[in-house]
Amino acid sequence: MRILVTNDDGIHAPGIRALANALSEIAEITIVAPDRDRSGASHSLSLSLPITVHKMDGKEEYVIEGTPTDCVHLALTGYFEKKFDLVVSGINAGANMGDDVIYSGTVGSAVEGRFLGFPSIAVSLAGGHKNYETAAVMTRKIVSYLKSHQLKKTMTLNVNVPDVLIEEIRGFEVTRLGSRHPAEPAIQQKDPRGRVIYWIGPAGEENDAGVGTDFHAIKNHYVSITPLQVDLTAYKAFDEVADWIKHFD
Repeated sequence: MRILVTNDDGIHAPGIRALANALSEIAEITIVAPDRDRSGASHSLSLSLPITVHKMDGKEEYVIEGTPTDCVHLALTGYFEKKFDLVVSGINAGANMGDDVIYSGTVGSAVEGRFLGFPSIAVSLAGGHKNYETAAVMTRKIVSYLKSHQLKKTMTLNVNVPDVLIEEIRGFEVTRLGSRHPAEPAIQQKDPRGRVIYWIGPAGEENDAGVGTDFHAIKNHYVSITPLQVDLTAYKAFDEVADWIKHFD
């Protein structure tokens, strides 16, 4: 099995190191990752700028001056002659649950793999930034199973692992996305020259976090696995919107 490993925290992030080390025990690994932290890049592509690739000396590791999605797109659309069987993005420093998946470069790069016809997994360490080894081992368990049970090319798995020791993990749960309250307000400051600057505020607190959600699983020390689909159509709203358009002039 050949696995393309990427992330949105950058080539030197501890999460991608732990992930690559764990998966290299069961598969052939190629790392293609951004040159720096690109958290929050979502599914963005560099359409108006050229993309530069640097190969790390003596390693199957490539650094991209671009977004996480650039990394996957380039790797799967012609940069390599070899073919891949799976895309794994992570391990992200922090959760990607509920509404987070809309902003996440980790999830975005995995979804890009799915767009291009490859099964894909996004992996995040939910809570703190400490127990990457736990997330790496849990991911290896999932991938080991998928070596003999092919993941559908139309599916992306969003995996969140509690930031706890391995022995504290209680198992795996299939979950749905929960949701958060609106984000905290933007933070206004002044730079050294007295100019007003802003920082994006923290994500909102949990809102829908009941039984069956990714939030609930993590809180109870279960690995959350959420199958994601790309179709965002709100089918239940069809009748309501259809009624609106009857009144349009």
